Amino acid sequence: MYKKLFIDHPKSIEETYFEHARFALKFSSLLFLAALAAFIHALVPAFFEKTASTIVANLFDKTRNRGR
Repeated sequence: MYKKLFIDHPKSIEETYFEHARFALKFSSLLFLAALAAFIHALVPAFFEKTASTIVANLFDKTRNRGR
């Protein structure tokens, strides 16, 4: 069970548990910033006009070919 929960997925994309954790934490932090920028943009449309979409596009580019 331990192996399935903590080892198998990171190994499938050629990472250790800690490498994968670091990547996932950075990814979630950037998503949080994108959400915050989108929220502020909703209140004041002149602020952060492209910030959220740029962050999401960059994250997509970083993840679409991982583990291949």
